[in-house]
Amino acid sequence: MKKITLLAATAAFTFAMTACGGGETKTEEAAPAAPAAEAAEMKSYPIDAASSSVNWKGTMVGVYSHEGTIAIKEGNLDWKGNDLVGGNFVIDMTTINPTDSGYTEENTAEKLVGHLSTDDFFAVESNPTATFEITGSDMTAGTVSGNLTVRGKTNAETVSNVVFDEATGAATGVLTFNRQNYDVAYKHAAKDMVVSDDIELAIKLSPAM
Repeated sequence: MKKITLLAATAAFTFAMTACGGGETKTEEAAPAAPAAEAAEMKSYPIDAASSSVNWKGTMVGVYSHEGTIAIKEGNLDWKGNDLVGGNFVIDMTTINPTDSGYTEENTAEKLVGHLSTDDFFAVESNPTATFEITGSDMTAGTVSGNLTVRGKTNAETVSNVVFDEATGAATGVLTFNRQNYDVAYKHAAKDMVVSDDIELAIKLSPAM
């Protein structure tokens, strides 16, 4: 009876020592967790106004059009990795410059600029700048979304046909907006009807290097 009791006690002691690590049994260490992927860094690049540009185009009753240039005053582009996530550019409305040839001695290019600057259109004296605030982009679709402000009126707009030049960092695209949404219109409805509602802006933005 004593021998059985001694054997049982020995077995219990051996089991206890094994459970407490006294035996040869080893527990495998857990593999180290994989490092978390680094978040894309946000970077902001100022726009080089001198090498950036906007070309505008407006059509009269679908028959003929006027076009020209207008200067970019300042701006910046905000990138997160390969995505354009923010930024803005400011257009100097005092620099409207016609470049087409559809003028006469009576209806000169200077006369057009004067008219476009009045309250019939862009009211340049009280609204010397227009702005576009970038809110996001879809690189696959080639679009940039944002808020356009003209004559103090702001509306959501989309820049289409966006192309990025990886070598220079420049971005180009086309913004077509309805002028009626910004109160850019003749006071007389009959005169306003002969002007297309759509104004097209071909935009080129170059970052300062």
